[in-house]
Amino acid sequence: MSAAFIFMLISRLVIVPRFYCLSKQVPLLIDLSIFLLFGFGISLFMGQAHDFPIESNLKVVFGMGILGIFTGIITTQVELIERYKNMPQHYVLNTELHGNRRSITQQFTVLVTLLVVALTTTLIMVAVKDLFWLESAKNHYLNGEGKIKIIKEFIFVSFILLLYTFLVVFLWGKKLSLILNTKENALNNVAKGVISERLPVYSNDEFGVLAVLTNKMLFSLEESQTEIQQTRDSAIVGLSALAESRDNETGAHILRTQEYIRVLAFDLRNKVEYSDVLTDNYINLLFKSAPLHDVGKVGIPDDILLKPGKLTEEEFEIMKGHAAIGAKALSVAEAQMQGESSFLQLAKEIALTHHEKWNGSGYPQQLKGKDIPLSGRLMALADVYDALISKRVYKPGFSHEKAKEIILEGKGSHFDPMIVDSFLNVETQFQKIAKKYQDN
Repeated sequence: MSAAFIFMLISRLVIVPRFYCLSKQVPLLIDLSIFLLFGFGISLFMGQAHDFPIESNLKVVFGMGILGIFTGIITTQVELIERYKNMPQHYVLNTELHGNRRSITQQFTVLVTLLVVALTTTLIMVAVKDLFWLESAKNHYLNGEGKIKIIKEFIFVSFILLLYTFLVVFLWGKKLSLILNTKENALNNVAKGVISERLPVYSNDEFGVLAVLTNKMLFSLEESQTEIQQTRDSAIVGLSALAESRDNETGAHILRTQEYIRVLAFDLRNKVEYSDVLTDNYINLLFKSAPLHDVGKVGIPDDILLKPGKLTEEEFEIMKGHAAIGAKALSVAEAQMQGESSFLQLAKEIALTHHEKWNGSGYPQQLKGKDIPLSGRLMALADVYDALISKRVYKPGFSHEKAKEIILEGKGSHFDPMIVDSFLNVETQFQKIAKKYQDN
């Protein structure tokens, strides 16, 4: 018998996988067929060699069939678990279902039915066999030896069947746990705002349908979000260009300052003090909101905004009001938003504080040092650098070296010293940006 089981194991693990037609079959059918085949083989051998009665041989075949069913169910669950773990990402995240629909409730009903029938039938056959045995061996019944033997046999058979049943239930639960945990992790990421996340589609059942429908919803949400972001970005550029069109500056100033502030932020992130603050999301928000830094200029009279010469002290006081005007306008827009708007909050922050100075001599609030928001400190250097290298009706454009010299003179007075250090680290990138987005 042991040799038979060893041969069946070798057949299942070595021979079957070598034949494509067999490897594509349901594991339950393969294992059931192997066990029944060997059951018939054992019956023929016992019938010929030991003259076993036909009812005994049928019991052997039936017993092997029951073991085949249990083994097949176990093998199926193990293969499904491994397949789910190693399934290619493009298939797991597919939005379409494949194969025939298999309801979880139907699968569970069939599984429970098979287990109940197998357990009940096996125990009934053992009981009937033992009753017939006692009837033919009354002396065993009278001295109590028969009852002890029957009890031992029942305990042994029940233990084996319960062990198989426990293993089947354990693997079924493990498979469901794997499916539910992966979906839970995906939904947790979605709840955190990562709508690029997708739910795994493992099989064509209720879980698969829910995953497919959820993924379609997420695709739709992602497309809507992308469209909203593109609309927002276009509106920002348009609004910024409107503000710039009333000034002596050009639209290229918007693009350059956007790029400057981004490369500064990425370098500053290398410093421990800012590594947690300057996340990819925060830097992206800086990049998107930077064009609105001078939006308040739309509220400055043309005779001051477009004056070719130096402003008088009174005119400069009016010009300085553009920071507060821009912040107020963005505050109104922020108030109209339902819920949190990090983008508008950051844009307002930049508009209000990008003319503040490290030593407190800036405007409009005379903030000093780190009381100035990081976004305002970054934009201060980016804005001044671009103003220095740009040609205006009242001044020529300075060279990079001259602009660098002026910025170094302002280190610790006008500009945050750490941001100036970052500027020195990325000055080559500043030059490339200035060349790429030159004024017409």
